[in-house]
Amino acid sequence: MRALVTGATGYVGSRLVTALLAEGHDVIVGSRNLAKLGMFGWIDDVKAAYLDADDPDSATSAFKLAGDVDVVYYLLHGIGQPGFREADNLAAANVARAAKAAGVKRIVYLGGFVPTDGELSEHLASRAEVAEALTIEGGPEVVWLGAAIIIGAGSTSFEMLRYVADRFLVIPLPSWASNPLDPISISDALYYLVAAADPDRVPPGSYDIHGPETTTYGELLLSYARVAGLWRPGLPLFGIDTSLVSAVTGLILPVPGGLSGDLVESLDHPMKASSRGLTHLVPDPPGGLVDTDDAIARSLERQRPLPVNELSDPHHLADTDPRWAGGDTFRIRGLASRVTPSAAKPALCLIDNVPGPVAAWVRTGLDVMIGLVPRGASS
Repeated sequence: MRALVTGATGYVGSRLVTALLAEGHDVIVGSRNLAKLGMFGWIDDVKAAYLDADDPDSATSAFKLAGDVDVVYYLLHGIGQPGFREADNLAAANVARAAKAAGVKRIVYLGGFVPTDGELSEHLASRAEVAEALTIEGGPEVVWLGAAIIIGAGSTSFEMLRYVADRFLVIPLPSWASNPLDPISISDALYYLVAAADPDRVPPGSYDIHGPETTTYGELLLSYARVAGLWRPGLPLFGIDTSLVSAVTGLILPVPGGLSGDLVESLDHPMKASSRGLTHLVPDPPGGLVDTDDAIARSLERQRPLPVNELSDPHHLADTDPRWAGGDTFRIRGLASRVTPSAAKPALCLIDNVPGPVAAWVRTGLDVMIGLVPRGASS
C-alpha cells in the first residue's frame, strides 16, 4: 500500500514508518519541518512532503505532491501547547478535507481511550473531538485506535513512569493511582497500526488496543521498580488530586511541563479498554502480545541509541527520541562522555550505581547549567 504518515518525527510515528517499510509499503512522510526529517535513518527510503496541518492550502499541496495514497496515518497532536484543543480540531479537519479531495480511502488515527464517566480532561476530550473532525461526509473512512499508556523507551508516558520510580525512594500512591489501566507495548501498538490500514481485515470504526494485562498506574510504577531492581515501597496518599500533581510535574520531572501536566490529568479516569477491540479481527502478533514486565524490561535494556530504523527492538531508545528521555544516569553519562578522555570512559559505568534521587539532582543541575533543557520547553 501507499501510506502518508503525519507526525512521522514523533515517538510512535518514527517507529511506524520503520514498521511500514519493513512490510514493503511505500511511505510518504508529511512534516512542516523538512530539515528535521533528515535526522531519521529512514529518510532515504521515503518520500517527504511539506505539510502544515494548520494551513489548509499546505495540506492540499502535500496530497498533490504525494500522489495516489491508500491510507493516511493521523498522528498529530498539540498536547502540552496553549490552546491545543481547538488547534487540533482545525488541523484534523484540514487534513480530512485535503484527503477527501485527493481521493484517499482511509484514515487511521491513533488516539486515547475515552471514558464514559465524569468530566473528561482536556487531553481526553480533544482525542475524541479529533476523531469527529476527521470524519467528514463523503470523506475517507476512519479507523480510530485508542490506546492508554504506551510502554517503550522514549514514550512520554513511559518516561514519566521511569522518572517517578527512579527519583522517589518511596512511590507516592494517590487514590486515583488505583484506577484500572490497560497499557500496551510499543511493538503491539505498531502491529495494530499496520494491520488497521487493511480494509479487508479491519472495517472502519473505533477500536481500543491494549496488552494482555489490566493493571493500575500505581501497580505499573511498582512493576517498573521491581523490573529495574529498585526497592521502592508504595505510600498511599489521600486528598491529592490530579490537578495538583499536574501543576507540579514540570518542576519535578524533566518532561516538558505542559505535556506531562495534561497527561497526568487524564489519570483521574479509568484507562480500561472497551469491548471494542481488534482481537476478533486481527490475530495476535507472532509470539503473542507483550506483557507488562517484558515490555518494561525491553525498554530498560542498556544500549546506545541508534537510528530508529536500525533498532533491534522498537522498545529501545532511538537517537531521535526526545532529549529528556532515557533516564537520569543515561543523561549524565552522555554529558560526561563528551568531556571524558577515552582511557577513562569505562569508569562512566560507575554512574549506574548512583542512587536515583542523587542522579536526579546532578542531572537537573547539569541541564540547567548548560541550558540543554529549558524548563517547560517542548521536545
